[in-house]
Amino acid sequence: MFKLDLRKTLLLSAGLLIGGVSAIALTGSAAVAQSLPTSGPAANGQPEWFVLQQAPRGGGPAGAPGAAPAGGRAAPAGGRVAAGGRAGGGRGAPQPIQACVADAAKMGVDASDRNEMMKRWKEVSPACVQALQTPTITETTVDRSGTPTCVRSVICMSSNGQGISWDDNPSGVHNGTNNVVRIEWRSNPVNLGYKPTYPYQPLIQGAGGAVSVGVDSKDNVWVIQRAPVGTDAISKFDKNGKLLFRLGDSVIGHFNKAHGMNVDAQDNAYFADPSGAMILKISPDGKVLKTIGTRGKRGDWDEAKGQRLLWDPISIAFDPRNGDMFIAEGHGNESPNDRQSGDPWNTSGAARIIHLDKDGKFINQIYGNMMGAGHFWMAHDVAIDPTNGDVWIGDREEYRIVVYTNSGDFKKTIQMRNLVCNIAFDPKTGDPWIGTGLDSQFLRLDRDGKITGVIGNGPGNGDGQIGETGYIRWDSKGNMIAGSTTQARVVKWVAPQNQ
Repeated sequence: MFKLDLRKTLLLSAGLLIGGVSAIALTGSAAVAQSLPTSGPAANGQPEWFVLQQAPRGGGPAGAPGAAPAGGRAAPAGGRVAAGGRAGGGRGAPQPIQACVADAAKMGVDASDRNEMMKRWKEVSPACVQALQTPTITETTVDRSGTPTCVRSVICMSSNGQGISWDDNPSGVHNGTNNVVRIEWRSNPVNLGYKPTYPYQPLIQGAGGAVSVGVDSKDNVWVIQRAPVGTDAISKFDKNGKLLFRLGDSVIGHFNKAHGMNVDAQDNAYFADPSGAMILKISPDGKVLKTIGTRGKRGDWDEAKGQRLLWDPISIAFDPRNGDMFIAEGHGNESPNDRQSGDPWNTSGAARIIHLDKDGKFINQIYGNMMGAGHFWMAHDVAIDPTNGDVWIGDREEYRIVVYTNSGDFKKTIQMRNLVCNIAFDPKTGDPWIGTGLDSQFLRLDRDGKITGVIGNGPGNGDGQIGETGYIRWDSKGNMIAGSTTQARVVKWVAPQNQ
């Protein structure tokens, strides 16, 4: 299935979701696109929607005609888009791959032409193969872990930071164009009456996007940014936006790829580093209390062997009823590499959820990479339903939520029209919300997945716009607080009752 034209597949899926049944009989992608509606009115309790077709990533404006309004105000100070994003900018001219120089000469290609040698990998030496699949580390590289990227698998994407995935899936996402069709929603009233504000400034200069935030019982706000070696990564602000302190490598060690974070009932902060294979627990005053997993050694959690390793830990959630901890593992297409690693402590290679009690004692784990109902390819976020303890898993690239009971039994799958990057339950109302990543909106849902409200003015850098949604949290007054993976800023959406 992964070799299909994914743009065509998504368009067909969108048609089925919004009633475009006639698309089933059509085979040409142009015909499919013409047969599908591009907007729809508010209906059945859901808001109005429209299709936003963005320019290819890295070229042209982020928006397009028909995009959600920007609010008419420029981005605040600190609202820049971090340099050196996913496109891999800022690396300079490609350098020769030393282990492949002789192979490149025999093939008649440049020794820096990673793509061509990856396509013809059977013609090169084992040493060159190893060099091709080893991540490039430069002075400005944030992730210096050396964790392999996805190679030689049909689920690798076209842009994996190493070339075109050994030519097993040369077209990659959207036929290699990165030209994405997104569904956006119009809220009535606009943003449900929430007002975007930016009190948590300044963030750390030289660090990247504010990938995740956490809020404690005093409404203090923790922020984690992706930072190069030697640059602080963590900030803590009080409820009014005053900076309390910052933490960097000298205290926490280097986070190779900072990701989700959360705060427990005792106001301790937990930070996930998927490439570092660990979660760090930090006290309210900034002291390291505990490491879950082993830094730099990713692998399986096998309680019977006393082996407590993490594999690609992405995010953390706590059961509000008893403090149990749930760790989401598996960012996606890294999985095949782990199965091929040959490491006896790292053989599962599947997205999963690890369930620990409040003292860190292992209870259960839920594997996603299985046949049948309950499958999830990616566990990009996890949240616990406060009403019954159900485990909600964000399977981002599959546009779906997978729900298990607290004891680990599959319950249901909820198919969405948007990326499911972030999941959280409003602690005051109990409503589930999702962040839609590069679809750039926060959606309030009912427990069947129907959209009942929308916050966010679409993709961009303007007021109320979002580059890529970060993890969702709330303060004690019901204000929503979230960062952006692609922007060094945190937005506080002030609830109508607090304005």
